[in-house]
Amino acid sequence: MLMTAKPPAAPRGSGPERSREDRELFVRYHRDGDPQARDQLVERFLPLARQLARRYQRASEPLDDLLQVASLGLIKAIDRFDLERDIAFSSYAVPTILGEIKRYFRDRTWAVRVPRDLQELSLRVDRAVGELAEELHRQPSVKEIGAAVGADAEDVLEALQAGGAYRAVSFDAPRPGGDEDVTTIADSVGIDEDGFDRAEERATLNALMSTVTPRERDVLRMRFEQDMTQAEIGAVIGVSQMQVSRIIRQTIARLRAAADRPSSAQRG
Repeated sequence: MLMTAKPPAAPRGSGPERSREDRELFVRYHRDGDPQARDQLVERFLPLARQLARRYQRASEPLDDLLQVASLGLIKAIDRFDLERDIAFSSYAVPTILGEIKRYFRDRTWAVRVPRDLQELSLRVDRAVGELAEELHRQPSVKEIGAAVGADAEDVLEALQAGGAYRAVSFDAPRPGGDEDVTTIADSVGIDEDGFDRAEERATLNALMSTVTPRERDVLRMRFEQDMTQAEIGAVIGVSQMQVSRIIRQTIARLRAAADRPSSAQRG
């Protein structure tokens, strides 16, 4: 559940006269089906809904959205209130409205789904951090937050981490305070990785090398991997420099032809 707070103040004009008027309106609505009585009840208790919405307002959540959710909870409470129960309507309405607000936070505002109990603890921790920071004039410690919400340090840390799942930021969003050349968040993260292309090229080359002889592969390896001259290669394999040059040209031509064959087949 959300952090315990003082009960909201009773609506203006509360007292025996107010209770009698409220009951008359409920009788007109529930027993007589008078829609105007329902509208009057909504108007009378709307300040209560507003007060509860403001209590659970977060910096990242528009107050107008919370007011709509709280108003929906108020309407549900009016529709479900049982006249036979010997309690004041406000005592029934408060948990109903708060339940609607908690459900809204739990189901509609989280960008990444986390367990319900962790969501609710995260909301309590978030609210406690704001209240303690205002009271202490500094950021509260994990121990102080835990004491305020009734949780141990490990749970508080987990709730603080879970708070990062509340809102997701698009990679296409403008990057605040960034360089002129970096216009979005995506521009500031990640690097160009050419390893994938190289891996694909190596796989392709290995397949092509199977089309040439072992001797030709050795010549290409000595020339392009070991950076040996044609004369040095000729001395190793026992041929002239011109023959080495001819071997290299013919081998490369065969590799190119083998590389073009799948493309030609696809075009056909």
